Amino acid sequence: MRLLCSRASALVALALSGLAEAIQLTVTDVGSVKSAASTVAKEMMGYYHGEEPGQAVGNLPDPYYWWEAGAMFMTLIEYWAYTGDTTYNDIVIRGIIAQIGEDTGSAFMPKNQTKTEGNDDQAFWAFATLSAAELKFPDPPAKSPSWLALAQAVFNTQVARWDQTCGGGLRWQIFTFNAGYNLKNTISNGGFFQLAARLARYTGNQTYVDWADKMWDWVAQSPLMTADLKINDNTNTANGCSDADHIQWSYNYGTFLVGAAYMYNHTQNQKWRDRVYGILKTGEQFFPEKFGSSIMSEIACEPTQSCNNDQPSFKAYLSRWMALTSQLVPDTAGQILPKLKASAVGAAGQCIGGGGSTCGRHWYESTWDGKKGIGEQMSALSVIGSTLIGQTQVPVTGSTGGTSKGDPSAGQGADPVAGPTKSITTADRAGAWVLTVLVILALGGSIFAMLRGN
Repeated sequence: MRLLCSRASALVALALSGLAEAIQLTVTDVGSVKSAASTVAKEMMGYYHGEEPGQAVGNLPDPYYWWEAGAMFMTLIEYWAYTGDTTYNDIVIRGIIAQIGEDTGSAFMPKNQTKTEGNDDQAFWAFATLSAAELKFPDPPAKSPSWLALAQAVFNTQVARWDQTCGGGLRWQIFTFNAGYNLKNTISNGGFFQLAARLARYTGNQTYVDWADKMWDWVAQSPLMTADLKINDNTNTANGCSDADHIQWSYNYGTFLVGAAYMYNHTQNQKWRDRVYGILKTGEQFFPEKFGSSIMSEIACEPTQSCNNDQPSFKAYLSRWMALTSQLVPDTAGQILPKLKASAVGAAGQCIGGGGSTCGRHWYESTWDGKKGIGEQMSALSVIGSTLIGQTQVPVTGSTGGTSKGDPSAGQGADPVAGPTKSITTADRAGAWVLTVLVILALGGSIFAMLRGN
């Protein structure tokens, strides 16, 4: 009965969407873009309840994972930079600071996330704080680490996890007890690469340049990346990383694209420019020819309607990172911006559900596809906002106006892995012995009291 009711509700929603009018968007009109982005952002924030009594500040409710909250805050920071709308700034600041994990080195490793947190999850929170530093978003409270220091803390914890199995790279999972620890996935390694590249440009520190080079080189010789810059999804340490899952996800391309763009902008080394253009070429698959080669599609799951709760947000990141690439490597703009503009128009045309502000996934269709969620809203918001990239400041650095103060040692005191992998010391054994004795004495006292009472 419940299934029949849910299907009936979906049919009713689709029928009603036919009576609504899609968001109107004229990409050449700044006012139109800002209005459309505002409408989409408001709908997106309906999924966030962190400001409500009894709710988790900085986190999203089920079925969404913790990392996507960090991605949402990143998208809101970028929305502010595109539009100047400060409506959500205080919510963003409170949300990010609530999740830094002060007792674990302020490296976005809150203890309540150990069951699910991977290196890729942690990286998305660092992306948010780097966007805040690069775009001169309002600073966090004085007692909190700076935006830049928070990103450096994540970088330092991930450096400590560099894993020599298969010759290097990062595992997907941080903790050995989590499923997927045997995998080295692309977004974790590409996330670290992007993080190193952005820190290199912002700080000018050669250490970050070296780590960006090291990560790219490891990925390039692994099955995760082919010689012609096709980017696969993961490889398994259990078989010596001898092959890869060849599924193609847009955000894997996006993270390597923008990381290479940051590296070229910083170093002016031709190899990075070549890599930018190479990934733009292989990334054309996300703009299928049957949709005019200009409208973005998450090709691994949209055609089969098999996207999970995470994957509808992936186009948000490719949109933003393509837009950034057009700024950092300006001669790519002619190739990138027409695709973003066409995709933005398509995305707005899908925002017709729920009375005209609920966005779907299929940007190449003119009627709402019945899909909705925070990922759909985030992707529409990101691509619509990206059409304003030409009116938005280029990300600053520490020497071009950036005010966020760094801490190169941030996060180095954080334990990079959880309990089961930590060596047991003599002090640990002594502490456990004392605790055992105390428990036995307490239990004995309780039993004695019960017997005496009888």
